[in-house]
Amino acid sequence: MDRYGLRARVSAELSAFLDGQEALLSQVSTDLEPVVAALRDFLDGGKRMRPAFCYWGWRAAGARDGSAEPAALRAAASLELLQASALIHDDYIDGSDTRRGAPAIHRRFERLHRDGGWEGEPERFGAAAAVLLGDITLTWCDELFTRCGLDPARIHAARPVFDLMRSEVMAGQYLDVLAQARGLSVSTPRETLERARTVLRYKSAKYTIERPLQLGAALATGAADDPLAAALSRYGLPLGEAFQLRDDVLGVFGDPAATGKPAGDDLREGKQTVLVALAAQRATDAQAKALRAGLGDPRLDAAGVEQLCSVIADTGALAEVETRIGELTRDALAALGEASMDEEAREVLGELAHAATARHG
Repeated sequence: MDRYGLRARVSAELSAFLDGQEALLSQVSTDLEPVVAALRDFLDGGKRMRPAFCYWGWRAAGARDGSAEPAALRAAASLELLQASALIHDDYIDGSDTRRGAPAIHRRFERLHRDGGWEGEPERFGAAAAVLLGDITLTWCDELFTRCGLDPARIHAARPVFDLMRSEVMAGQYLDVLAQARGLSVSTPRETLERARTVLRYKSAKYTIERPLQLGAALATGAADDPLAAALSRYGLPLGEAFQLRDDVLGVFGDPAATGKPAGDDLREGKQTVLVALAAQRATDAQAKALRAGLGDPRLDAAGVEQLCSVIADTGALAEVETRIGELTRDALAALGEASMDEEAREVLGELAHAATARHG
């Protein structure tokens, strides 16, 4: 994940970009200082996974260290702003209290309102702030990408991938909200599973690995649709799905100290993940009743979380997801071995595959 100090270099590009944005916003009003401070803190905790895959997509296409690399890193760093936008909005939509071990953005601004003794409802202020900060990071994502400093012809060639990626993640986000609203009672278990797989693919898998890889390659070659793009898809899509399946497992069974979120938060939020959908498909009547009663209950206590975890494990859903993670990772690595690309990039992408699906947390 961090060969050549990539994480620190991406972080430095983000910090420099935020310095510039802070200077602009300070001319508008000093009341905007908490906005930039909140975004600095939020962006400080990311793993830089999407920028890493974008950078190694660029290197996979044969690009080397040189005068263009800082600009390529800025383009890659723009994906961290897209991620920030998605997470800020997602946390508000789900009513999450924390992100990366710190208060979620809407909770942070609720506290700012309370501490200031301001008028109105802190919750409404926090919600408005989260919507606006998510919007501004999405806007800044486009700005940093467009002004990264690469040849405009290469940026233009990569733009279709960049635009598609952003549309896909927003479409996936809506489908996720829709699935939670429908719950387990409206759809059949089979329909629930199919919808969960669609959400997994579009809300996370594609924009985490496949599209960043293709974006980096397009920035290097000046072509968004070529044999390398297809090869990167054969590696990136199954790996992205395996990554999200691992994240789903951690969202239920993970250690809060490692995940930065309370145990069972995905269950309280009513996440219709593949893990949950498989459990619903295989559940006995008693297990299905427990799932319907507990899933999406914000008051679900530790005993309730433990009960749902037992249902997911006892139905075999957890074991099936673990098996599927292994299969998808092997498919990705096989596709990587067959692809024609820079050998160092192949080596690093193999390492990234293991890092993205490891049983940490």
